[in-house]
Amino acid sequence: MTKVRSELKGIGYEIFIGILSILSIVNLGLLFVVQEQSLATVLEVMNAIFSGIFVADFLYRIFTAPSAGAYFFRHFGWADLLASVPLAQFKVLRVFRLVRVYRLLRDVGIRTVGRALSKDRAGSSLYILLLMGIFVLEFGSLSMLRIEQYAPGANIRTASDAIWYTIVTISTVGYGDQYPVTGAGRILGSGIIVVGVGIFGTFTGYLANFFLSPKQKEPALPADAGDTSTAAVEGLRLRLEESEAKLAEIRKLLAEPTS
Repeated sequence: MTKVRSELKGIGYEIFIGILSILSIVNLGLLFVVQEQSLATVLEVMNAIFSGIFVADFLYRIFTAPSAGAYFFRHFGWADLLASVPLAQFKVLRVFRLVRVYRLLRDVGIRTVGRALSKDRAGSSLYILLLMGIFVLEFGSLSMLRIEQYAPGANIRTASDAIWYTIVTISTVGYGDQYPVTGAGRILGSGIIVVGVGIFGTFTGYLANFFLSPKQKEPALPADAGDTSTAAVEGLRLRLEESEAKLAEIRKLLAEPTS
């Protein structure tokens, strides 16, 4: 269990990396399914983002591992490094990340996982917000491009248009240079706006709570708390001495001859 604890970088973090690994593998399959080059470009951009996250994850693990060599050679660190390369031939190695996450969480136990997520609700919420942002960015861009690309008078026609629109909409900036012209596109855009407001509103509340909330202080002990036990022992010793003195007097009286 100690070995598992040393490999575990945080239950919320491991689940976050595991879900991203699943999504990156799904994207690899989608690249072989989609026929539109613009949709494939969106997937390639997202996979590049995932590659950056996985490189950071590899560096984090190797620098915090008890043994960098053991992590790299025995715990599939080499697979993590190769899977971070933005090439389709190596992306399948991200399966090793899923295997690690499954093994670590299985060894820890589902009850421990639930308790840890419940105890660290702020951290868990932050990972959920990050995942929501990534999912909305990818599938919002894909859906908006699919809906708007060939619509009459549309201005969202390329992958960069769709990604840019989704980013500024999630962030609630809304420059207005890109906008949907179809009914379905406007409904989707409204959903992205609502989700974006929720994400950034929750994230702002998290940061405000993190930086502004006073730290919980441990309850201070009374000033004489340290002397309480000493005084009790001293009082007990005095009582014992008094008892011994009285017993000595009683023995002396019993030993005196009666007239």
